[in-house]
Amino acid sequence: MSESKSVGVIGVAGCGTMGLPMAQRLHEAGYEVWGHDVRPTDDFGEFAHRMIMDPAEFARRCDVVISVVRDVKQTRDLLFGEQGLATRDERPTTFVCSSTLTPHFIRDLMVELPEDMAFMDAPMSGAPYRARTGELSFMLGGPEALVDRLMPLFEVMGSEQFRMGGTSMGMTTKVLNNYCAAAGVVATRRVMSMANALDLDKRALLGVMKQSSGSNWFADNIDLIDWSKEGYAPTNTMGIVEKDVNSALDAVSRVEDLDSWPLDDAILDALRRIEPLDLP
Repeated sequence: MSESKSVGVIGVAGCGTMGLPMAQRLHEAGYEVWGHDVRPTDDFGEFAHRMIMDPAEFARRCDVVISVVRDVKQTRDLLFGEQGLATRDERPTTFVCSSTLTPHFIRDLMVELPEDMAFMDAPMSGAPYRARTGELSFMLGGPEALVDRLMPLFEVMGSEQFRMGGTSMGMTTKVLNNYCAAAGVVATRRVMSMANALDLDKRALLGVMKQSSGSNWFADNIDLIDWSKEGYAPTNTMGIVEKDVNSALDAVSRVEDLDSWPLDDAILDALRRIEPLDLP
């Protein structure tokens, strides 16, 4: 297809609960897409034949790499460590960071990446169920010409695309958005525990909240969000929510005139207390 020729071959690094459906959406739209991950090929079902586990081959074959790995360490490993996509002679010409990381780290990457590698941040929101349906919301930061060139990809993977300014502004938007989302998570899970203790039907309460002032994204979509009933663990999605809050706090900690709030620590403490939810 013409769009594929103008953008080039797409690689998705980090084919987990978000990255895999994003890669599948692009493939279904007619793009040449390859995935890369450190897990065994068998973990990727019908997409297994499009997974390239050798990082050198992945770097050589792909023009644009969209990274959806978990955190800063995995991003550094991908770019500069053992996988070393950015350090190879044959490497992608464009790197898109769709992981949720600290804005400060994104600004560091602007300096550290090779000068001939175009770079933008494009974190997304919407949870795995919206990745599967192509209804993610993307927050885009980067040079206008690069955003314009890659916009067809974001239109396949998402229903909303927000241009937030220069590189790192997409990530800044995402971590502040996720701070609010985390507040909704802990508040909703707290009132579920309260309802249980007070013998109130939790489903009935959620129905009222959805039509009243207690409405929030997490509560309204609790049956669609794959991880909504998880208890906290550093390695699961509740742990990722904790990471995202810390990313927002890292960003604002570098602003001298912005003091921390008691709410910051309260959200983190509440996240770590969350236990599995029984919601028939």
